[in-house]
Amino acid sequence: MHKSVLLKECIENLNLKENSVIVDCTLGYAGHSSEILKRISHGYLYAFDQDSEAIKFSTERLNNIGKNFEIINSNFANIKEELSKKNVTSVDGILYDLGVSSPQLDEDYRGFSFHQDARLDMRMNQNNILDAYTVVNTYSYEKLVDIFHKYGEEKYASSIAKGIIASRPITTTLELVEVIKENVPEKYKRDKHPARKVFQAIRIEVNDELNVFEKSLHEALELINVGGRICVITFHSLEDKICKNIFKSVSEIDSNIKKLPIIPDEYLPKFKVIKTIEPSKNEIDENNRARSAKLRIIERVG
Repeated sequence: MHKSVLLKECIENLNLKENSVIVDCTLGYAGHSSEILKRISHGYLYAFDQDSEAIKFSTERLNNIGKNFEIINSNFANIKEELSKKNVTSVDGILYDLGVSSPQLDEDYRGFSFHQDARLDMRMNQNNILDAYTVVNTYSYEKLVDIFHKYGEEKYASSIAKGIIASRPITTTLELVEVIKENVPEKYKRDKHPARKVFQAIRIEVNDELNVFEKSLHEALELINVGGRICVITFHSLEDKICKNIFKSVSEIDSNIKKLPIIPDEYLPKFKVIKTIEPSKNEIDENNRARSAKLRIIERVG
């Protein structure tokens, strides 16, 4: 079963009150949402997910806690639009947990995992047209190299891309793993699983994850009430960099104004970065998927 990463730290830092209105942008299997719902008996929870199986499971799980929630079957890129349909224009807390949920990885037929054989898929939303099979079998050499570099930070992007093109058609995850293994040095295979970065890159491309996250986070900042907080759990440097840069841009005073003896109120930042938390050694020992996680917290102060 999926184990939520940094669960206790998220719950502590969302500043939950009984009447809080909270948005969980990444419902998954309701690990964070369950704990949120227990603490907002007079509030309301809106949760986003595109995965029909996760929604079905989580609806049952949350119904056992309370009825003051709604699951929105949509990409969290549409956070503002979807909430405005429900006449919600401001909220008290927003959470993002950007990891792929364990069940998605564990269900071999979803094609996310490089450990299990399945048709290449990797779609978080099963209605999407673009899937991993299309990326692997139709993208040009240049485009493959670009996404492996940009989204996977893969140093053997070029030789892997050449190998893929020479081996087409590639239908399954383990066929792709074999192609990757054949096109990287022996030493590279010993250090870490050689397919990790390429699979990450393809998954990000298929789901347009970085653009979606950036758009959503900007909208989240507009929605949050004074005193409200946004918590973001990232699992790789690309997401973390987007989060860090956006948080920095809204919480710092413009360098041109910084030098003034008195800074007018309208130029003071409306946000304050609270802190960044990494998982404890205990949590990493218990849940290997926590090892690369990072939680960033920001609060609206003006």
